[in-house]
Amino acid sequence: MPTRIEIEEPQQSWAEDFAALKRAIMLVAPAGAYLHHIGSTAIPGLPAKDIIDIQLTVNDLADVDVEAFEQVGFEHRPIVIDHCPPGVKLAEGELHKAFYRSRGRPANLHIRENGRFNQRYSLLCRDFLRAHGTAANAYALIKQRLAQRFPDDVDFYYDIKDPVFDIIMDGANEWARLIGWSEPPAD
Repeated sequence: MPTRIEIEEPQQSWAEDFAALKRAIMLVAPAGAYLHHIGSTAIPGLPAKDIIDIQLTVNDLADVDVEAFEQVGFEHRPIVIDHCPPGVKLAEGELHKAFYRSRGRPANLHIRENGRFNQRYSLLCRDFLRAHGTAANAYALIKQRLAQRFPDDVDFYYDIKDPVFDIIMDGANEWARLIGWSEPPAD
């Protein structure tokens, strides 16, 4: 059943909710794996859907124990690839992932391989929006208006949101080059 899209005002509890989810995830994560709080709930002051997005970085997706994640409350979902920006040519595997949805507190767990395009993309976008209030506020306005106009059309919401991220990422990549951005330590 499709989920209604509702954008909420920022909540102080999002960081605490991430920390609680982190404890459960790290109990079953492969050796060497680490976590980052990603997505809109990871950007202070940004309105968002009340869903915590988490990225678990692993060395190899084959090391992920599906049953172990199920046991700590995460349902494996059939999403195995991320969106590819238009005009970008990537080697096979650069967008592969494992995806889980929490059975408890609403959360999405994106498991991606270290050094892949999609693993860097989510972290760079988060850091860019944290550092650029105007871009973050414009992105928030787009999400709010999409949710107001198309609250029950999840596919349309992402059909618009993904290309908006691609525009944001064009600026984020330039910013990363200018400041020498590198992947931050785990959260």
